[in-house]
Formats: sequence, structure tokens, C-alpha cells
Amino acid sequence: MNILDRIATDKRLEVEEQKEMVPVEALQLLPHFKRKCISLAKRLRTSPPGIIAEFKRRSPSLPDLNPDADVAEITSEYEKAGAAGISVLTDELYFGGTADDLMLARETVNIPLLRKDFIIDEYQIIEAKAFGADVILLIAALLKPEEIRKFSVLARKLGLEVLLEVHNQEELERSIMPSIDMIGVNNRNLKTFEMDLNISKNLAEEIPSEFVKVSESGISETSSILELQKSGFQGFLIGGNFMKTKDPGNSAQKFMQELKSGR
Repeated sequence: MNILDRIATDKRLEVEEQKEMVPVEALQLLPHFKRKCISLAKRLRTSPPGIIAEFKRRSPSLPDLNPDADVAEITSEYEKAGAAGISVLTDELYFGGTADDLMLARETVNIPLLRKDFIIDEYQIIEAKAFGADVILLIAALLKPEEIRKFSVLARKLGLEVLLEVHNQEELERSIMPSIDMIGVNNRNLKTFEMDLNISKNLAEEIPSEFVKVSESGISETSSILELQKSGFQGFLIGGNFMKTKDPGNSAQKFMQELKSGR
């Protein structure tokens, strides 16, 4: 069983437990459930360089990344640095995140928030809206096309945008549908965790122009973004490169200043 399969198995158990503790009806009563979402896709199209700065405390490949990171402090600094949006990990078992991180980030910043998790159930989409997210992530490697369709349609009904994550052309071809807003190419193989920026470059021309193109993972140099922009990418999700430092917010600010000066 690879890492993605293990995560999916654990996530299904977690979601079933969560459903029993907090029913959908309770989620729908939370204040953010009726909040109008902020469009990440629009910001990526109109506000270069389109950095989506990620908050996470650990990952399977980096178990001691930044275990004591403060979500309010770091997301506030990301916003000040000029991030187009912020990705917040809410998976606890593998990434050290919680729903509280997302809710606290929502109270802290006024830019789009992506709920970064392994969505395998409609319940998690309702959770995302109730906790203050503007965007959800759907991972093609984890879902069947009919699940992607069902989940993305529900997200749209709730006012959420959808970022579809793919790793290869086969996933892309079977997963494209009108209810998707953005397509993210993950440069990390979720089965082996190896990294290769050429994954984004090779898939760029295969992504229809109506979708915002986002390159995810493995971006540590501004030169990489300049190259990816030539391939039509408008969004760049960066997490480990910032979170591995003592001051992620300052690292993000320096990165974006360097990127602007190199344009």
C-alpha cells in the first residue's frame, strides 16, 4: 500500500467519526457557511505573480518541518507579503493541521483560503465552507471521475471554487469537467514523493485555456516560476520552501520581492 492509499484509508475512518460528532446540520449553522467566498481564480488571473503560500507543520516527507508554527502569525505575514491566496493543511494525522487552523486563518486574513486536505466525502466540502474556505482541493489520483463531478458540483452550489490536482495526462483527460475552476499540476509523485518540475511543463499545453493553471510543489527558486509562466501557469503553490525556515512570512516576502525584481 503506497502513502496515498494509506492516507485515504485513514481519512475515511476520520470522516465517519467526524460525521457522528458534528452533523451537517450543525455545520450549516456556523457563521462562515453563509459567507460569500473570495475568488482565487480571479486573483490568479489578474494579480501576478500568483503565489499561493501554504501553511503546514509537517508532511510525510518532512515530519519535522515546523511543528510549532503559529497559523495566525504566519498567514497574516503571508498576506502582507503579497500572496494571492493561502493554502491551509487541515489533515492532522499526516500534516499536523486541524480545522481550527483554517478557521483561525479565516479570522486573520482577507484573501482566498484553500482547504488543503484529502477530500473523499461530500461532508468535507460542507465542512470547508463552514470553516471559512474559499476553495477546495480535489485530487484526481484519489477520486473517480464521477466523484470529482459530484464533489465539484456541490462545491459550486456552496459558492466554493475547485482546484483539481493532477499528476499526469491520464488523470487530466479523465478529470476535466466544467465544474472545475483551476487545474493544479503536482510536481510531486504522491506515490513515491519524488519531485520533478518537468511534470508541470509537459502538461501545460494539455490544459484548456479556460482553466487557471497552477503548478504545485517543488518550487524553491524564482527562476522556476519565470520558466513556468512561459508555459502559461498563473498560480504557484509553495509550502515547504517557506515553512522550513524560522520565519516563513519573511521568507515569502523576500521570495516575492526577488520574483518581482526579476520580471
